[in-house]
Amino acid sequence: MKDDTFSALVDRIRHCTRCGGQLPHEPRPVFLADPAATILVAGQAPGRRVHETGIPFNDPSGERLRDWMGVSREQFYDTDRVAIIPMGFCYPGSGKSGDLPPRPECAEAWRSELLAHLPNIRLVLAIGQYAQAWHLDGERKRNLTETVQNWRAYWPHCLPLPHPSPRNNLWLKRNPWFEQTVIPVLRTRVAELLSGV
Repeated sequence: MKDDTFSALVDRIRHCTRCGGQLPHEPRPVFLADPAATILVAGQAPGRRVHETGIPFNDPSGERLRDWMGVSREQFYDTDRVAIIPMGFCYPGSGKSGDLPPRPECAEAWRSELLAHLPNIRLVLAIGQYAQAWHLDGERKRNLTETVQNWRAYWPHCLPLPHPSPRNNLWLKRNPWFEQTVIPVLRTRVAELLSGV
């Protein structure tokens, strides 16, 4: 059962407008969290489709991420099991090579306080460089590829992942070890956590 403090925090975040003047649209914080969750999906920031629907990872990236985790949509959106908290809660807009980075004000204002209300997290999926910078506590390698290759150093509490976006198809093709080695381990651990092990 969620306490009043957590509910009030969620309400404050959902009504946050501190980045309003820096965003291409009205602020619409998108995240899912519950103190009971055991898995944290720490992404970058919502994309355009997620901004429009208000549902995190409601796009091709989400389909791939759910496949990597070996879960259904129903399991993925079960807030008693999975918290989905990006580094930036609002769509930052797009640039020449894809979406812009998450606004830094968001994590500075809310992340530590929100995560303090999630005491049961046993696996953090740190997706992309911004989530890895936050969750790997200065232990990242020289680049994302080396960080993901070094995944065992952070396991079993945290797993660095490339972004599941279709824009990363070339990375996945160049790094077949990722889907051959990392994904089976991820699926096994997610299944354990979803079953309460």
